[in-house]
Amino acid sequence: MTITSPRFAFYLLLFVSFIWGAEFVLIDLTIAQLPTHTFNTLRFGLAALALLPVYYFSKERHQLKPMLALLGCGLLLGFLLFVGFYGQTEGMRYTSVSNAGFITGMNVPLVSLLGFILFKNRTRWTAWVGIITATLGLYLLTMGDEFTFNKGDLLVLICAFSFALHIIFTGRFVKNSPVLTLCIIQFFAVAAFSLLSALLSGEPLFYLVGQEALSWDQQVFKPIIIFSILIAGLLGTALAYWGQSACQKILAPHKVALIFASEPIFAHGAAWLFLDEHLGALGVVGAVFIILGMVISEWGDKAPKPKIEDSTAASLASQ
Repeated sequence: MTITSPRFAFYLLLFVSFIWGAEFVLIDLTIAQLPTHTFNTLRFGLAALALLPVYYFSKERHQLKPMLALLGCGLLLGFLLFVGFYGQTEGMRYTSVSNAGFITGMNVPLVSLLGFILFKNRTRWTAWVGIITATLGLYLLTMGDEFTFNKGDLLVLICAFSFALHIIFTGRFVKNSPVLTLCIIQFFAVAAFSLLSALLSGEPLFYLVGQEALSWDQQVFKPIIIFSILIAGLLGTALAYWGQSACQKILAPHKVALIFASEPIFAHGAAWLFLDEHLGALGVVGAVFIILGMVISEWGDKAPKPKIEDSTAASLASQ
């Protein structure tokens, strides 16, 4: 499937943000019982396997993309996802949810900053106004009037850089790469990196240190863990990162980052619905600022939309 409508791409990425925000509470409960590397191995392994049947029935099987180059792109994206997800999850064991939410959200300005440093990507001034507005909204939404730096924040900051770099490199790679194949490679890469890290850590694979020793079937077959792996693997990974990759064929990286800035809004909505947590006045203002930042960026973007060529058709025509 080739996405050609910027409006459809916007709403699809907004839905991805909704999934990530809504699954936050579920994953937080699961990580309290299952080691991080083990959870990420199962999550990304399931996501890769879920896309294999889709790939088999897609036109991508007939594309003549050099596999060595594609493998390199997928491994790099997979490594960035591996670092990002590990940093965020482990960081939350030592820092507050608010700190983690704000620092992770710093990938919004980092995408434009790192994109300029690495590839001289230029961002319009109206987009910078939107980015600054959304970043202020992230602070108000997650932090309120207090911010204290602690030892877990460094891990989450590494996560923010990794997610920003993942968005930047995805934007470059998907221009001439088959999206499904690229997603499957990076998902298998994250699962492999996570499994290797779990084996090398010397810690138990299926239970946390200090808890009762359990076998894999006793631990993984718990209802909360099964449900969390299914939701995170199928929706929060397979669908989400396919959607991101497909949409980045026509959306600039800074726009993708701005849309993803809405994730904390949905996370707080899920916390309100399931945990009876409330935003407060500053949180509401922060949510408004995030939405305003996306509107400002979209309103000021008058650049011509890129032309999308179905690379599958082009590949077949050249045969």
